[in-house]
Amino acid sequence: MITNLKIFSPATVANVSCGFDVLGFCLDGIGDIMIFEKTSEPGIKIEHIDEYGLSTDNSMNVAGITANAMLDHLRLDHGYRIIIDKKIKPGSGIGSSAASASGTAFAINHMLGNPFNKNEITKFAMKGEAFASGAEHADNLAPGIFGGFTLVKSIDPLTILELPTPKELFATIIHPQIEIKTSESRGLLPKEVPLKNAIKQWAELGSLVHALHTSNYDLIKKSLTDVIIEPYRSPLIPYFNDLKRACLDVGGLGCGISGSGPSVFALSRGEDTATTVAEAFKAVYKDAGIGYDVYISPINTHGIKILDN
Repeated sequence: MITNLKIFSPATVANVSCGFDVLGFCLDGIGDIMIFEKTSEPGIKIEHIDEYGLSTDNSMNVAGITANAMLDHLRLDHGYRIIIDKKIKPGSGIGSSAASASGTAFAINHMLGNPFNKNEITKFAMKGEAFASGAEHADNLAPGIFGGFTLVKSIDPLTILELPTPKELFATIIHPQIEIKTSESRGLLPKEVPLKNAIKQWAELGSLVHALHTSNYDLIKKSLTDVIIEPYRSPLIPYFNDLKRACLDVGGLGCGISGSGPSVFALSRGEDTATTVAEAFKAVYKDAGIGYDVYISPINTHGIKILDN
C-alpha cells in the first residue's frame, strides 16, 4: 500500500458556453499541488500552505468531506494527512473546489490500489463539490479525473462520456481579480426558460460535440453560443462583451464564461492565436483598474498527474 503521494490537480473549465452543468474541459499548467500521507490514526487532517485561509476542519473543507466519504464507505482503520498548496484561487471560476475534491478522491484511490473506477471516484468527489457549490454536479470534476473534454450524460446513475480533443485546440483564460461564489451565481439563474432558447441551446451543444469528434474548428466557432445562462451571469463580469468581441476580432474561435465566473475562457486553433487572444484580453483590461491573471493552455488530455515526491 502506498503511504505517500504527491499530485497535481488541474484547473478546469465548465459549461463551455452551451453545455451548462454537463460539459467541461481540463487545463494544463494551472492547478493545485496536493500531498497525501497515510496515518495510523483514523480520520482526516487537513493542512493548507497557501494564502487563502480556507478551513482545515475536515467537515468544512471539500477535500476533507471527499476523504471522509471514502473512509466511511470503506470502513478503513487508518487515516490521511492532506497538505494542500492551492494555486487556483477560490471563486475564480476555473474549478478551485473541484480540484481539491477530485484530487483527493484520485489520490486516496491510488494509494489504496485503485479499488474504484473513474466514475466511482467522481461520485465521491461530488460529495465535496456539493459543499462548495450547493449542488452535486460533475462538470468540473469529470475533466480533472478523466482528462480532456467530458460530457456528464447523467448524475443518477452517474454517466460520464469522454469526448475527443482536436489536436490544435488551445484555451486562453483571463481571471479578473473579483470573486463570484458558485452558490450565489446559481441563484441568479431562471427557473424556467423559453422553449425556443432551450431548442437553440440543445442544437449548439450537439453541434459542439460533433465538432469535437470531427476536429471541425469552424463548427466549434459556430457552436460556442449560450442563450440561457450567459445573459444572467455576464453582467457580473466587467467588460465581458468587450472580451468576447476582442477574442473574435483577433481570430479566436469563441469566448464564454468559465463555470460561474468571473474567469472568461476563449478557444483558439493553435497556440499563436491563443497568445494573440491573451494580448487582446489584456488590452481590454489595460485601463480598467482591475487586477487580472491570464493563462494560455493546451487542453490537458491526461487530467490529474502523479508527481515525484
